[in-house]
Amino acid sequence: MSDSQPPATENREHPNHPSVDQSDRVLPRNLRQSGDPGIQMLVSTRVRKSPFFHKSFSENGAWRATVYNRVYHPRGMVDPEDGGMMAEYDALVNDVTLWDVAVERQIRVKGPDAEALTDYVITRDATEIDVMRGKYVILCNEDGGILNDPVLLRPGEDEFWFSISDSTLMQWLQGVNVGMDFDVEIDEIDVAPMQVQGPKSVDVMVDVVGEEVEDIPYYGLMETEIDGVSCLVSQTGFSGEKGFEIYVREATKYAERVWDPVLESVREHGGMQVAPSHHRRIAAGILSWGQDMDHETSPFQVNLAYQVPDDKAGEYVGKEALEAQKEQVENGEYPFTQKMVGLKFAGEPVRDYAPDFWIISDPETGEECGYVTSPWYNPELETNLALGFVPAEKLDVDDHIDEVYEGDEEKEFQIHLPDEYAEESGEPVYAKVSEVPFKQSVNPSAREQAKLNASEADD
Repeated sequence: MSDSQPPATENREHPNHPSVDQSDRVLPRNLRQSGDPGIQMLVSTRVRKSPFFHKSFSENGAWRATVYNRVYHPRGMVDPEDGGMMAEYDALVNDVTLWDVAVERQIRVKGPDAEALTDYVITRDATEIDVMRGKYVILCNEDGGILNDPVLLRPGEDEFWFSISDSTLMQWLQGVNVGMDFDVEIDEIDVAPMQVQGPKSVDVMVDVVGEEVEDIPYYGLMETEIDGVSCLVSQTGFSGEKGFEIYVREATKYAERVWDPVLESVREHGGMQVAPSHHRRIAAGILSWGQDMDHETSPFQVNLAYQVPDDKAGEYVGKEALEAQKEQVENGEYPFTQKMVGLKFAGEPVRDYAPDFWIISDPETGEECGYVTSPWYNPELETNLALGFVPAEKLDVDDHIDEVYEGDEEKEFQIHLPDEYAEESGEPVYAKVSEVPFKQSVNPSAREQAKLNASEADD
């Protein structure tokens, strides 16, 4: 066989769906449809147990888990025969829920140059974040890829907490500062957050910390004590519903002391502990790092263009690459092959996590062209919803990249579902591009608010 001739196996159709163009990635997504092999998770000392681990698993009966930020994370509280994840969704949107989110590890930047370093590593302007306020931000690498999308809190003039998503950040921040000599300390601190989410979350928080919690603005912070334990409270969350986060200081000692009275109040108001509500965050268009984006994803691919300001004066990591990408978009070009869209799709209701990135194809040609990242059924809209990537060339380029859906809502695709969800075995189902968010958030994001303002101006 000639040295230039590929092995015979390379000429065969490979199960990882190479027909989906991932040429803009160094490391392609694994698109092989392996399904759920029903494996058992190993619990060992290699992966951290959160301070709430005993409460979530031993006492409250979490029946499955994943690993997030190298910490065990509950992902199922209600047994499937009792309604499973959809019963948890009902509690969230109608009552109130408690979430164990200690996996949101807190990386603290503290010192005289804390603001300067923070401003250098985020795309938004850190100098505009007031003390006792927070903001949703992204950090990018030099190529403009999203490294993390934390909620950034500023509890002090010289102190910032990065409440991180599922990617290591502390070592990167420490590495950035090598040779830069910002006068700061960069450490993970002993703080563990829990979330209280749902329409009755204010009632619970009033029970726990008092009526002053009603005065916290969206992304505002408040210092308080719960059962004598120092806590920081923010009006934030991962659900699209009204909600708060309680950051427990010295959590290794005191996490359970705070957890118990909060859960008691949640139950008194008709709620329960649930797993983080991915079905609701999908409806709200909230992204999940690692699932919907990663270090090879541009903000312009996933409707985060508003995170790249036109008027930030100072330098920041990734600025040159992001400004070049923005210029390409404004010139009617996409600097990537795949673009994220929202999809409403047919088939049986998807009532649990998808174990694979389901394949998307073009209904006219049958060509495999993209993949779903986050699917779930929404009972209010009575349809399956998904976030997914499709070829950017099939979409209308819009100078206002975050409004791309307005010209694409008639575009159709097909999704190749597992047989348990398919209308007909082996046959794809109809999917239509839809505006995101599918369901408006109680506290709209900056992108949502801009759309609402534009809509009101048109009226």
